[in-house]
Amino acid sequence: MPPSQVSFAQAEYDKKKKRTRRELFLEQMEQVVPWTRLIEVIEPHYPKSGKRGRPPIGLERMLRMYFVQQWYGLADEAVEDAIYDSQALRNFMDIDLSRQSVPDATTLMGFRHLLEANDLTQAMLVEVNAMLIERGLLMSRGTLVDATLIAAPSSTKNQEHARDPEMHQTKKGNQWHFGLKAHVGVDKASGLVHTLVTTSANISDISQTPALLHGQEEEVWLDAGYVGVEKREDMRAALAAHAQELKWHIARRRKSIDKMADGWQKNLVQAYEKLKAQVRARVEHPLHVVKNIFKYKKTRYKGLAKNDAQLNMLFALSNLYMARGQ
Repeated sequence: MPPSQVSFAQAEYDKKKKRTRRELFLEQMEQVVPWTRLIEVIEPHYPKSGKRGRPPIGLERMLRMYFVQQWYGLADEAVEDAIYDSQALRNFMDIDLSRQSVPDATTLMGFRHLLEANDLTQAMLVEVNAMLIERGLLMSRGTLVDATLIAAPSSTKNQEHARDPEMHQTKKGNQWHFGLKAHVGVDKASGLVHTLVTTSANISDISQTPALLHGQEEEVWLDAGYVGVEKREDMRAALAAHAQELKWHIARRRKSIDKMADGWQKNLVQAYEKLKAQVRARVEHPLHVVKNIFKYKKTRYKGLAKNDAQLNMLFALSNLYMARGQ
């Protein structure tokens, strides 16, 4: 079939009257993803065509397939099936079934392992943020610090008859959670993630604070779980190399406010705490995108390294998603 000829399926699809939400989403992401820059990050590690064996599938096509997997929260086999089922996804990947087939699940798994083995998802988060900094959308003078729990399968009905040894449980309120914890440093002005640290769920939020500051901020906003962070030895050591003197905005514990006598002083403290809470609320935006829009509410892989790689990619894509209108 000549390259300019349109297949019957594509012609029928183009005549439909309604544009779906999936089409609109993919068009937006087509525009905001810095394809050339990300391909340059991966290309030195991607296999080249040899004289023997099947030639590798184009890097950009595999990257697009990997992004589809992250955006829709699909397993390797489910991504392959979804692309066969959806003309919008095939258009996004530039696949015409009359000329080529969809890359299979095994090929996608190999690509994912390539990214994990070479820390390329972390490098892509850095590259995305570098682009956002160039456009003035990231790195203001304030950082919001927070952490979120991601559940891991707690069942022992598997081949090893055991839970993931790198995941642990922790108690939040009156409920126990098993899994990992994603600690994020978020830009105060834009709500975009500039730093990520992944740990097991039993690691305290406060212990990861030094690693979540980029070194140029003047203010840090944290919830009540970080009370006393500025007095810790590890934090003091990190501040020695910090470019600016930090101003801390840490939420007060609710019990300390409840014990105050009623009057203007208590009202003033409550008003200030409300203001701090409104600023800190921006840290929830990227977490909402990753958990609810990209459907990442439970770990899919075993071990912290693989899940850290996926989280780096998810937050890179969430930054692009949140900045798409700008």
